[in-house]
Amino acid sequence: MAEPITMIMLATAAVSAGGQILGGIGEKKSADLNAFNIETDKKLNKVQAMQESEARRADYDLATASNIAAFAAMGRAQSDNSVQAFLKRQRKTFGEDIGRAQMQTAIQSRKSDIAASTERRRGRNTLLASTISAAGTIGQGVMDYDRVR
Repeated sequence: MAEPITMIMLATAAVSAGGQILGGIGEKKSADLNAFNIETDKKLNKVQAMQESEARRADYDLATASNIAAFAAMGRAQSDNSVQAFLKRQRKTFGEDIGRAQMQTAIQSRKSDIAASTERRRGRNTLLASTISAAGTIGQGVMDYDRVR
């Protein structure tokens, strides 16, 4: 029968290993939650970008209507070449603005995907490291037990 001190040594190694594993599990859950939050922010950013795009569209439509009315008040027909050139330039500018906004949204979305993936990987790596460390702690405990008994 083993002496009480050796049993305490084994129990201490087991408790320490358990704590290491639980710490890794906690870190993985934390990383998963962080990744979820990143993905939620990504969705919110996408919605915000769509709302901003719609607001730009409404502003463009309002400005175009105002410009057409102003041209009409000056006695210039919408079919006038300079009016057409002005409206065409405004459409082009609006299209470029929307294109830049969409590109920025796509870039931000990709960055969010990478951040979420990195966070999940961090959690998995921490869990793996804690499991390996726990195995080392158990091995050390067994070696200490063999030396003492």
